[in-house]
Amino acid sequence: MRRQRSSFYKLISAVACISMLVGCSSTVTDVEPRAGEESQPEKIEIVDLSDAWDTILNNSTKSFIGGHPIDETFLSLVTSQYGEDVIEEIASYANFETPEIWYDLTGKSIHVLWYEYCVQTGIQNYSLDDIHVMEAANDDEIVIDFTGDLTLAEGVATTQYMDQQMNGILDCFSPDLLNEMQSADILMVNNEFSYTNRGTALAGKAYTFRADPSRVSLLYDLGVDIAGVANNHVYDYDETGFLDTLNTLDGAGMPYVGAGVNLSDAKKPVYFIIGGRKIAFVAATQIERTLNYTKEATGTSPGVLKCLHPEEFCDTIAEAHANADYVMVFTHWGTEGNANYGADQVALARAFVESGADVIIGGHTHCLQTMEYMDDVPIYYSLGNYYFSTTSNMPADYDTGLAQVRIKKDGSIETYFLPCEFSAGVTSLLSSDDTAYSDIINSLNDLSTTAVIDSSGRITKNKSE
Repeated sequence: MRRQRSSFYKLISAVACISMLVGCSSTVTDVEPRAGEESQPEKIEIVDLSDAWDTILNNSTKSFIGGHPIDETFLSLVTSQYGEDVIEEIASYANFETPEIWYDLTGKSIHVLWYEYCVQTGIQNYSLDDIHVMEAANDDEIVIDFTGDLTLAEGVATTQYMDQQMNGILDCFSPDLLNEMQSADILMVNNEFSYTNRGTALAGKAYTFRADPSRVSLLYDLGVDIAGVANNHVYDYDETGFLDTLNTLDGAGMPYVGAGVNLSDAKKPVYFIIGGRKIAFVAATQIERTLNYTKEATGTSPGVLKCLHPEEFCDTIAEAHANADYVMVFTHWGTEGNANYGADQVALARAFVESGADVIIGGHTHCLQTMEYMDDVPIYYSLGNYYFSTTSNMPADYDTGLAQVRIKKDGSIETYFLPCEFSAGVTSLLSSDDTAYSDIINSLNDLSTTAVIDSSGRITKNKSE
């Protein structure tokens, strides 16, 4: 059974508690309460502040986030900012895993407190790279939206349509959908093309996509905060075009995951600190499964992070799990044109869940696949196309939608699916009054065995499971 973050705290030793706050070198082990015990742990008596400090320092492994020792400096900082009573209360749970107690008493998770400590003290060997601090729009929840395949490639019908509109890309989405994208606290898209004017289209590949690097600014127009680049089109214009893509995103200050100049770079999670939480984003591609157009990153060569054999990606998920409060897994998998997810996707999902995924978002199939639960982890098997075409001919209408993850104040996760429709160059958010809205939800429910989408788009676990 996976660790539950809602309400109060699961039992575990302080050693595991502090270790899980550390980094990828530690392993988190869930421990169930013994029979007859309440899930809320018994508190130990703390006499005063000195006793609190001694309890925390002496009952830990002296190992902390990033491998740093638990010391008086960190405790002094937290005490000065939040008061002696807070430290004493935290210490009273020192024999248990209490990741939520730091948030409940300070409004910030232990991962966020440690980040602030490193910034203020200037610790040199704790990497602050790929950590982005944002403000949440609402104190009660953090809203994260995900899209399927997006292309801004030259010469395809959707881009040609966009270039003809008075307001460019802003006219390619209905006003209410555009507002949803721009107002989400974090918006992630699958960037299914390369940014380059150089390189050579890969010989023998049926479809190759590239956009002028200047089009990267359009991501900001849409409200995008992070791009997934672990897909089978980011390498369409060979290594030159691939590196141009990474350089373009870097130059624009757009975070991305799933590719890099080498394997170490491709494996790096991207973290967002928002609403007192630290959220990790990781990405990898199963595709191609039999071909090798899209190069896999190695220790010395650039490419994408692949997960056909998921060991490397599972390491990334585990690292993210140890260093963040939540892990969002963005994966490119499945069979094109098939609305039914396959056994290969299920097997990968199992590996991702066991490595620490909190939510799994899939893509690549160019059509919607349903939502499921694996244990308590929600899985969107594929979001399909979002704003995507392959040729100069406008594609036929297709169903699409946004995956929405809401992290609530109590730490629980709520998931939603927002049905949309692409037609004649525009992707539109559907109203619950639209027949197409209910048709999409009904079709997804028919394909799911473990999840139910209600009329508001909220996804819950099938009670029969």
